[in-house]
Amino acid sequence: MTKRMIGMALLAAPLLALAACSSGPDVKALSDPSANFSQYQTFGFVSPLGTDRSGYQSVVSQQLIASTRREMEARGLRYDPASPQLLVNFNAQLNDKMRVTTVPEPLPPGYGYYGYRRGFYNPWPLYADRTEVSQYREGTLTIDVVDAARKQMIWEGTVTKSVTDKDQQNVTAALDAAVTAAFGKFPIAGPVAAK
Repeated sequence: MTKRMIGMALLAAPLLALAACSSGPDVKALSDPSANFSQYQTFGFVSPLGTDRSGYQSVVSQQLIASTRREMEARGLRYDPASPQLLVNFNAQLNDKMRVTTVPEPLPPGYGYYGYRRGFYNPWPLYADRTEVSQYREGTLTIDVVDAARKQMIWEGTVTKSVTDKDQQNVTAALDAAVTAAFGKFPIAGPVAAK
């Protein structure tokens, strides 16, 4: 491998790492270690939900309810709004963020510190730092599962993701994907997807 190829590989490595990080949501979950999830059979939703607005249920809430109900029922829990053992609540936020990245950029061949080598021979590769600033939107969805009798939260799933134009054009699909990602870390396993 030539020095030039090594230099290009070193330059590409941070960019590939950054691209890998932005490919999917960041999913985190916390569980109450003392909770026995096998004892729960029914669930319902907190009223009003954290995503409801001034006396009415938002479209976001409606999608989150539908997606969460599907995930809970797939895990053997039954929806019972009258006397649920578990209560589910949501919080969703959309924030403007700024990303600052600094990457090494190779200088054109032939340049030395003072340019005196130019045209005669190539020195070792030299790099200068290039800083890029970009703005993006970040969405965060938090799902709380509460033991209704004890009024104690027993599980929290949080999904954070850069919101793309595609996400904004199809909000219901983006919310559904976030709920599915969160429940991938729920203590009660869901059905195994067919391959």
